Amino acid sequence: MDKFSDMEMFVSIVKHQGLAAAGRDIGLSPATMTARLQALEERYAVKLLNRSTRHISLTDSGALYYKACIEILDNVSETEALIQNGVKEVKGSLKIAAPKDVGKQYILPILSDFCKLYPDVVPYLYLNDNIANIAESSMDIVIRYGELADSNLISRRLSASRRVLCASPEYLKKHGVPLTPQDLVSHHCLAMLRSNEELKTWHFQDKDKRNSITVVPKRFSDDGEVIRCWALEGAGIALKSVLDIQDDIDNLRLVTVLNGYMQNFNASTSVSSANLNVVYISKQYQPKRIRLFLDFLIDKFSYQSKQ
Repeated sequence: MDKFSDMEMFVSIVKHQGLAAAGRDIGLSPATMTARLQALEERYAVKLLNRSTRHISLTDSGALYYKACIEILDNVSETEALIQNGVKEVKGSLKIAAPKDVGKQYILPILSDFCKLYPDVVPYLYLNDNIANIAESSMDIVIRYGELADSNLISRRLSASRRVLCASPEYLKKHGVPLTPQDLVSHHCLAMLRSNEELKTWHFQDKDKRNSITVVPKRFSDDGEVIRCWALEGAGIALKSVLDIQDDIDNLRLVTVLNGYMQNFNASTSVSSANLNVVYISKQYQPKRIRLFLDFLIDKFSYQSKQ
């Protein structure tokens, strides 16, 4: 087989997360897929995939090869469109992952505006913030609070943000306003779950001293939008990014509390870890539609920050 076919096969394996599923997609038997992958690894004398019976993951060499394959295949597709149509078309899929709150409030309208300009782009918007590996997830762009640890990725800030504690006016009228972090122990708190871990230890800054309080939450969810809805209905005090609830604050549906203690909120990292970032593979590996959307997205957030 030629190198181009091997690239198509390898990309299919990564996107389908397995040889059997990729083989069904391109019409090859599992045995043929295994033999071709083995021949590919032997050609370059490197291991490209870590494989088990249920899971595959990219090695460092595999991640590098995957990025190059994506770039080459997309460039070929764009060149074919240029030859056939005389123009450089912007078309193809655009896969984006974002937290549910910020995804609905900010990314959705921006993506809709982008698709009006480029109607042949097919968007996939995944509303979750649990993506840890862009290559393995097949995402083109990940939007998240904080950064991914992978140094091979590019991270750019979309908007400054900070964590705040908030509750509805009705809740505060009924239960009182906490004046110190210690007061939260006797309040109804709403806490996030992340990979089944209960995030109930909240960190504070009092002048030069850092302080941690372990609250006793009344409700848990792994969905930030659910936490926001509970806060709006008066169920308790929630820890949220201010971006997620800015409209609620502006319209007095939610009120922030303990503001003087919320500077440098994260105990183990800097305050910048709360910022909203866009994370992606280096632009030199991106097809035109993704490069255009990145520029469009960054411009939109830059414009909003000046309003």
